Amino acid sequence: MIKYNLKCKNNHEFESWFSNSKEYEKLKNKNFIECVVCKSKSISKSIMSPKVLSFQSNDKKKQKELTKVKRDLLKVRKFVEKNFEFVGENFTREIKNIYYDKKKSRNIYGTTTHSEREELKDEGIDTISVPWIEREN
Repeated sequence: MIKYNLKCKNNHEFESWFSNSKEYEKLKNKNFIECVVCKSKSISKSIMSPKVLSFQSNDKKKQKELTKVKRDLLKVRKFVEKNFEFVGENFTREIKNIYYDKKKSRNIYGTTTHSEREELKDEGIDTISVPWIEREN
């Protein structure tokens, strides 16, 4: 698996996981990748994260591990969607409101740019990026 930081033509940044770099290129060429904020299909790679899991197609043990990781990440997604409010690209503004006004505490999730994440970190606001695994139908 490999994680890419992606950016659309409107400068929205988001992360996505792919089985390998060739899979990313294949999906991009077919216009299957779109911005999570504005739905633009004009996507480019930003800074790339290192490969976190690699296996040969005949390595059953690692394939099982990968399947378990995907299943666990789908459980995380389901939990977040059920227990958190989606605030989209307003995440940075909303998390600051929550952080500075403790009375409005609530669980939220949404999207940020790399620079927004750095800004939040500089202010002492901890966030976490979760690989958003697509549901299999």
